[in-house]
Amino acid sequence: MQENGEFVLIVSTILILIIVIALIILFTTFQKKKNILVEKQKEEQERFEKEIAETQIEIREATLRNISWELHDNIGQLLTLAKIQLQNSTPENIKEVSETITKGLTEVRSLSKLINPEAIKNINLREALQLEVDRFNRLNFIETTYKVEGDEVEIDKKASIVLFRILQEFFSNTIKHSKATNLEVTLNYKKDILILFAKDNGVGFLINEKKEGIGLSNIKNRIKLIGAEVNFVTAENKGTSIEITYKYE
Repeated sequence: MQENGEFVLIVSTILILIIVIALIILFTTFQKKKNILVEKQKEEQERFEKEIAETQIEIREATLRNISWELHDNIGQLLTLAKIQLQNSTPENIKEVSETITKGLTEVRSLSKLINPEAIKNINLREALQLEVDRFNRLNFIETTYKVEGDEVEIDKKASIVLFRILQEFFSNTIKHSKATNLEVTLNYKKDILILFAKDNGVGFLINEKKEGIGLSNIKNRIKLIGAEVNFVTAENKGTSIEITYKYE
């Protein structure tokens, strides 16, 4: 009887030890997985923050280029015209001089919005796209139409920066390389998603040949960071379009 009791005690002790060891192994495994997940999330967050910072710099650089173009091609011409008008001014054309100077002041005010660093940091997507489109039409870069559909929904500021930079890059390539005469831009606020669509009527390209010529890889990587989806449609001599679908957080 005593032997049976000792046997039960030994078996019970072994079972308890096995259970304790199993629990320790499970806890250790869980902790390792948790640490790996936390580290991965930290790395993803750091990568996201780095990408946002780089995107802000790119927007700022593109903005400075835009300002340079406007100073040279637009405001500079207006001031030159005003100077010529003043040199040959008569009581009859004073109104023309006044109108030219007024246009110049309007352009300076428009530029001041682009220069403001807070406008880049806290970008409003709808307004930022409107400024881009207005600039294209004002400087006769390309005939651009812009439509906003649905009721505006406030989206994450960092996502706005990424979305704006992607479209800005698309616009830049349209103007520089596509030989397009027309650009259509649509911002569609739906119930659960935001759809951004842009299309030009340029020469297009073959994606498998062009590869990363317009930064397709860069665009796709950034889109993943904000949980959005992007789709390119293009063909030689049939233009290029980009559609981005962003789900509200």
